[in-house]
Amino acid sequence: MTYLLLFWEFAKISVVCVGGGYASMPLIQAIVVNKYHWLSLSEFIDIFTISQMTPGPIGINAATFAGTKAAGTLGGIVATLGFVTPSIFICIALVKIVTKYGDLGAIHGILNGLRPAVVALIASACVSFILLAVWDIEKFPSDPVGTMNYLGLIILIGALIAARKKIGAVPILLGSGIAGIILGFVF
Repeated sequence: MTYLLLFWEFAKISVVCVGGGYASMPLIQAIVVNKYHWLSLSEFIDIFTISQMTPGPIGINAATFAGTKAAGTLGGIVATLGFVTPSIFICIALVKIVTKYGDLGAIHGILNGLRPAVVALIASACVSFILLAVWDIEKFPSDPVGTMNYLGLIILIGALIAARKKIGAVPILLGSGIAGIILGFVF
């Protein structure tokens, strides 16, 4: 039953996952953390981090890791298949539609309408990640200064600066890990 549930839930996420893997993160979090409790938020953030460092699309990697954590190797395979199967059919249909009707204003209107929604989904995931990285909690703290993880804040600011300077994800992640080890002794 868990395998069918994994396939179904990740297939549903895939169908509405407009905007790529980052946009799918809050949807995956809602299922694996909030609804079924297959993972804690901390484990989910760890999976997201690992998904960043491994080759392949982040949404598929996250589905594989979450499915594996929830139901072993077969669970990872089933969750991955659930995530990619709808995409195959949607891509085929979209290619046919755009090839035939791509010049229509309605197609451009739909795409322009989806962009802000994608940004909102990505921003939602970012807020959750920042709360966990800087305060180690899932909701806004009542005492933001007193409960702040200053090491997390320093690394977050450094990573944001590096990202704005167009440094790649792998060097940022490696540098953040090294900074965590070194600064961990100070804080």
